[in-house]
Amino acid sequence: KIAMAKWLASECGILLLDEPTRGVDVGAKAEIHALIDDLAREGAAILLISSELPEVLNLSTRIIVLREGRQMGELSRAEASQESLMRLMAGVRQGVTGRQGFGNRGR
Repeated sequence: KIAMAKWLASECGILLLDEPTRGVDVGAKAEIHALIDDLAREGAAILLISSELPEVLNLSTRIIVLREGRQMGELSRAEASQESLMRLMAGVRQGVTGRQGFGNRGR
């Protein structure tokens, strides 16, 4: 929360959050989620890295799944479900909608 407060003071346009709620209590997690939502509504670009699927599904408008450094797929919030994300995380592309990436695209 302190790091995010510092970011707010600097008024940067992009925020990279790597597991922002790991190790925090439920109350702090809710506050962090609300802050992320507020920042996104204000136009901030937020890159969220999280292993918590409900968190990813609730906070994201677009989800890109990486596996061993490779893009496995890209889903919109409407296309994404825990099942579709888990399939991509496991390396299974069949039956998953959205854009599917291959190799080291983007590097």
